[in-house]
Amino acid sequence: MSVYPGRGVHGQVVEAIGRRIVTGQEAPGSTLDMEALEITYDVSKTVVREALKVLAAKGLVDARPKRGTFVRPRSEWSLLDPDLLRWQFEDPAGSGLLDDLYEVRIIVEPAGARLAASRRTEEDVARLTATLAAVSPGAGAKEIVEADLAFHRQLLEASHNELLIRMEYIIEIGLRARDLLVHAEGHQDDFLPPHQAVLDAVRDADADGAERAMRVLLEQAAKDEQEIKNRG
Repeated sequence: MSVYPGRGVHGQVVEAIGRRIVTGQEAPGSTLDMEALEITYDVSKTVVREALKVLAAKGLVDARPKRGTFVRPRSEWSLLDPDLLRWQFEDPAGSGLLDDLYEVRIIVEPAGARLAASRRTEEDVARLTATLAAVSPGAGAKEIVEADLAFHRQLLEASHNELLIRMEYIIEIGLRARDLLVHAEGHQDDFLPPHQAVLDAVRDADADGAERAMRVLLEQAAKDEQEIKNRG
């Protein structure tokens, strides 16, 4: 979901400075020294300037004539920007954002499952079925994570509500971080049954059942996550 990896030096500088800001290594109100950035990342003034323009567009920094470039307060960040979300979810200190993600999911996804059960096409059901069927016995964490992301994306696509579909692309960034945490700890066996319950209700056009099954799935996911946090 990142916009910048693989885009050369410019992208690497955006990533590096952006992460420092989001993780609090550059505090709100602090000044970013252009010359120091050039030396730190061994890049030209032009590269630094262009990187800061990108970060300004994300609400992270503000360039003021004759005063320099400052880090803006968190309240002014574009928090739904894909890169900002990713940087926050990848920060070990950002576990509180996973709690926020759960609250968003418990509001959005049961309602999305209800709509999907009412509006799904045969093609929607076929895609969801194929996604779960492709999960092999004894699947590893990586395979489970990709299947989970695909299932939740396809489910909201089956709602045929454009705004809900866009919401999933926001949720997916945090969901990937959450899934990597949970499934790396051996919860692969828990994956198929709750997802199959959602799919069965959607296939049967059971709106109440789909909403209920999704709520159960999310509540179990939250318990798994809390169990891992308690271990840490």
